Amino acid sequence: MKNLSKNQILKSSVLDLTSQGEGVVKIDHFPIFVEGALPGETIEFKIVKLGKKFGYGRLLKIIQASPHRVEAKDDVGRQIGTMTLQHLEYSEQLKFKQKLVKDAFERIGKFSQLTIHPTIGMEKPWEYRNKAQIPVRQINNQLETGFFRKNSHDLIPIENYYIQHPVIDQTILTVRNILRQLHISAYNEESHTGLVRHIIVKRGHYTEEIMVVFVLNGKKMLHEQALVQAMVDQIPHLVSIVANFQTKETNVIMGRENSVLWGQAFYEDEMLGLRFKISAQSFYQVNTPQAERLYQTAIDYAQLSGTETVLDAYCGIGSISLALAQSAKQVYAMEVVAEAIAMAKENARLNQIENVSFEVGKAEDVLPNWQKEGIHFDVAVVDPPRKGLDQQFIQTLTELAPQRIVYVSCNPATCARDCRLIADAGYTIDEIQPVDLFGQTVHTEVVVKLSQP
Repeated sequence: MKNLSKNQILKSSVLDLTSQGEGVVKIDHFPIFVEGALPGETIEFKIVKLGKKFGYGRLLKIIQASPHRVEAKDDVGRQIGTMTLQHLEYSEQLKFKQKLVKDAFERIGKFSQLTIHPTIGMEKPWEYRNKAQIPVRQINNQLETGFFRKNSHDLIPIENYYIQHPVIDQTILTVRNILRQLHISAYNEESHTGLVRHIIVKRGHYTEEIMVVFVLNGKKMLHEQALVQAMVDQIPHLVSIVANFQTKETNVIMGRENSVLWGQAFYEDEMLGLRFKISAQSFYQVNTPQAERLYQTAIDYAQLSGTETVLDAYCGIGSISLALAQSAKQVYAMEVVAEAIAMAKENARLNQIENVSFEVGKAEDVLPNWQKEGIHFDVAVVDPPRKGLDQQFIQTLTELAPQRIVYVSCNPATCARDCRLIADAGYTIDEIQPVDLFGQTVHTEVVVKLSQP
């Protein structure tokens, strides 16, 4: 590093990709990460930042391109970080995700000689998202919708996101135009003034039903009647318009309170042949066909014969629980969000499934209570948020000693860490299956099957 300096221009070969999708070059064994570069390429780059252990470079020129490089669909997707891998052909994105999982389990989980199945990819890796959370800001005295530039809160106006369903993109533009016509103000972060902070659009993949949520810096939507009427007239398949109130100075998108402005408090969709009601705040996977593949893998790994008692931790609105219940004797499911449990119970009624018990609470609190009640689990399915499982939960779970544990994860790093603790408690990893729910990005989901020997 002693010979390197900021703004220096260098040529080098790209050796690898980081977990964030940046190309890795090494100058005298010192790694420099270059966004937009691919392994196997020879590039010219400029050093923009130097740290003690690594640096960052800006790609200036590709001297020798990778055979796997494809033309980027939209440079804005790079600037806002929504399509960080769009310049890599899709079959190679899937290999990258398989390697990402392998590296996490070897480096973080300290596992060796594991077989990682090839990533299950999507048939069409564009226009797949069924949900959008779009910030709203005033630019040159005009209300704009778009996305923030990476690592900033500068809004870049966008009309085509490429990874969202086109109907969602069109709905955002329709809503934006109505807000402009009614002179409804956009939120200003610096002065904490203005009304509309975010527009959230959710769409049923199978039902095509649409819900629009306005996140407001206030307790009332202006020109409510005119707004609702215009939206109902102009947006096909609209079933719900909701106002969400977020008056705090915070980066948390939604507040806790909602008010239905028109229609119902939910929209409906299907997954694995089951019907679901989904509310404004409910978590629901953003890529329905791939979520079905993800959940089907989890169900296959559970190996249910109809006699088992199953635990489903972090159950959300019941999308995995209800699918498991069709092949299990009894399912016990838990979730910290009370509204999600209310929806899960409603979804059980909707699908006439009675062998599921839903409970509100933290997994690490609810599980010991079930343990005290003497409930024995044959199989456990866990699908935690990105931060992974609580250590206390892992300890209680492994003490309960279900025959199989199926771990569904959106973060291979925390999944590998947790699987090490589960393995140390006497379980072995049987199978690992990456699933791609987020084409053109570095994000990958993974399902791990662990069992007692």
